[in-house]
Amino acid sequence: MKLQLRRPLVFFDLETTGVNISGDRIVEISLVKQYPNGNKESKTWRVNPEMHIPAGASDVHHIYDEDVCDCPTFRQLAPEVLAFIEDCDLAGYNSNHFDVPMLQEELLRCGMDVDLRAEHHFVDAFVIFQKHTPRTLTAAYKHYCGKELEGAHGANADTEATREVLLAQLELHSDVPTTVEQLEAYTRPQAMADLAGRIGYNEHNQEVFNFGKYKGRTLEDVFREEGSYCNWIQNGDFPLYTKRVCQKVMDRIKAERKAEKRARQANPSQPLPPAPPSEQALQDLASAFPTAKQKRKGNSPIQPNLFGW
Repeated sequence: MKLQLRRPLVFFDLETTGVNISGDRIVEISLVKQYPNGNKESKTWRVNPEMHIPAGASDVHHIYDEDVCDCPTFRQLAPEVLAFIEDCDLAGYNSNHFDVPMLQEELLRCGMDVDLRAEHHFVDAFVIFQKHTPRTLTAAYKHYCGKELEGAHGANADTEATREVLLAQLELHSDVPTTVEQLEAYTRPQAMADLAGRIGYNEHNQEVFNFGKYKGRTLEDVFREEGSYCNWIQNGDFPLYTKRVCQKVMDRIKAERKAEKRARQANPSQPLPPAPPSEQALQDLASAFPTAKQKRKGNSPIQPNLFGW
């Protein structure tokens, strides 16, 4: 086996009521733990989502309300799930995009202060497959393992297939790394501050919005100008992990303001340095002063009297 493990790697798959991370729930979870010595251990649970399973979702995974009405809720299963993945890394198929954010959301929803990204490496076999032969898990299983995937969209079948696909990918593709740390870097999408992709990083490693009217702007700059925007996110239909990232930025701003206040109280005669201009202020200032090319073309914008001269 080419896969190099320093600690167990847990392959996992979720079947859910839908694809909305903040609104849908898990109905089945399957875990297959691959140990460094080659041994494996697996667990699968049906989960009561405490909501109706839409027909469209049942058509995919064939799990219906009556199948899970007497099953434990995720809140009841969460401690056992966390114990199973403790000191392990995580792998899945399209898991970076869906399974990891959904699992993180369910954990936060039931009050468990867990940050999966801080404790586990993530490996996504779908990204490897996509880079070589973009297809579904069923096609990947056929392509790499030479077998038909029986029971597709059942969490247990999908999880075991993902494990076999990843091991086969490592054997077939010499350019695919073999350690979990390298595989995480190989399959990781563009760096994101949250797991749902709503918040990313700019070239200065600052959190920036990837959506909405402030797309591309830093959270810190927006929250300093419009603190109510953070409140809007906290009260909106956003994943809990996204809300957590926003709250951390706001807490950082509040801590800086408290430090400034203490500095004023300790040195009342010492003026504080001026606050740095916002991104919008810099843009306004740039537009107020035309370039030489603009002047030659005669399309210089009207310059406001910014300095009271």
